[in-house]
Amino acid sequence: MILGMSSTNTLLDLIRSAPATNTAIVLPEAGIQVSYHSFREQVQGMADALASLGVQPGDRVATSLPNGLAAIVSFIAASVAGTAAPLNPGYREDEVSFYLEDTAAKLLLVPPDGQADARKAAESRGVPVYSLETNDKGFVRIAGAPSGKTAAPPSPDDTALVLHTSGSTGRPKRVPILHRNLAASTRNIVETYTLTENDVSLCVMPLFHVHGLVASTLSTLLSGGRVVVPNKFNALTFWRTVRDTKATWYSAVPTIHNLLLSRAGETRPDGAEGLRFIRSCSASLPAEMMEKMERIFGVPVLEAYGMTEASHQMSSNPQPPQARKPSSVGKGTGVEIAIMDDAGSMLPTGTPGEVVIQGPNVVAGYENNPEANAKSYTNGWFRTGDQGFLDAEGYLTLTGRLKELINRGGEKIGPREIDEVLLAHPAVSEAVCFGVPHPGWGEEVEAVVVFKEGAKDTPAADVMAFCKERLAEFKRPKKIHIADSIPRTATGKIQRGNVGKAFSGA
Repeated sequence: MILGMSSTNTLLDLIRSAPATNTAIVLPEAGIQVSYHSFREQVQGMADALASLGVQPGDRVATSLPNGLAAIVSFIAASVAGTAAPLNPGYREDEVSFYLEDTAAKLLLVPPDGQADARKAAESRGVPVYSLETNDKGFVRIAGAPSGKTAAPPSPDDTALVLHTSGSTGRPKRVPILHRNLAASTRNIVETYTLTENDVSLCVMPLFHVHGLVASTLSTLLSGGRVVVPNKFNALTFWRTVRDTKATWYSAVPTIHNLLLSRAGETRPDGAEGLRFIRSCSASLPAEMMEKMERIFGVPVLEAYGMTEASHQMSSNPQPPQARKPSSVGKGTGVEIAIMDDAGSMLPTGTPGEVVIQGPNVVAGYENNPEANAKSYTNGWFRTGDQGFLDAEGYLTLTGRLKELINRGGEKIGPREIDEVLLAHPAVSEAVCFGVPHPGWGEEVEAVVVFKEGAKDTPAADVMAFCKERLAEFKRPKKIHIADSIPRTATGKIQRGNVGKAFSGA
């Protein structure tokens, strides 16, 4: 852990702690290593260039970039000169146009080639577009940017990053994340996993989302370790990269873990022996998958719980020798967690209700959205919208999204319980259940499953019979859809409402 970490309150503080000669970023495909000295120089240089382009504190700097050095440098530089507003580089023109308008972006940063939709959207809105160039020595800059101004250091209360909620219902909400929020979340992650300058993080999550930005990248930079940033996740080369870069941990969604398990079979991959732990976050990790990962990969698997409004991490299963509990997202990590009922009263241990949180990493509210803030904050607690319960040791178990609870004739059904039963079937590799309208019961349970290779001919009736042995009648899926894949968001999340619409037309 880095000395003076407690005084880190901005992203600029965060990258100043490590020794200058340590390696900060590794680009495996290009064979490039960037020192902390060079990295800090690039961040300040780009921040100054942005200031020279007229960016002032609070101005939003949109980026549409693939994973790589440019994405990391521009994120921190934009947060220093103004406010970073990273976009999914897979967005189409209309989507980019919405986010440019919604954030009032001052300018857009893109790679030298590609990103035609983002460029068109910016041009149609009159937003200036600038390309980021990276040379063969690993130095990135804004092509053609003027000079002459120096970006002032940000304050802890400046907005470092603006992101949007997933937008599963209605218009996406803007989440302004302050420097001090990100610094607090980053410190919590370093402390949770005792990260040091000897750690090497393999970043496989996208760098337009808090999981990749905060967990994989910022926490590693604060600890003085090195971040390995492949161009994209590739299951074929993953373990070779782990081995060659001596990665000590990685964080990912269960979708990625499942792909790696599928390729490994029953053999421990070469390179896995160098890992200290594997972190899972951003979607629920089935207990069966956790057990199999630990058995095949041979390292502890630590499930965590995060969300954008908390600058990512809220809880995590601890490292050995402390207990890690399957199907639990662990204990609060520098964050106070409680369970609240609809009226705002706290519920006792073991009683399910809405998960609420408090802590220095939690944002103060959504931007220009008083209605959402009134619904989301009660007596200083942020209402996550997740349902769960705390056990006697303070471990949190999530049972579903409140809006995803299935109400069948007054019986409230937590969909995750049904998912777990479906996933326990030996032929099933993925499963999601959801509620669909029903004229008599109000809602009825349906599900979609993906079968494992070699089990594609399994009849849906077999899965129905499996559920009959393990679930009460009102919880059993009345229809099971068989699919080759389950639709997910760009960050690997499953939105049950969208899955239900895709497979049932509900």
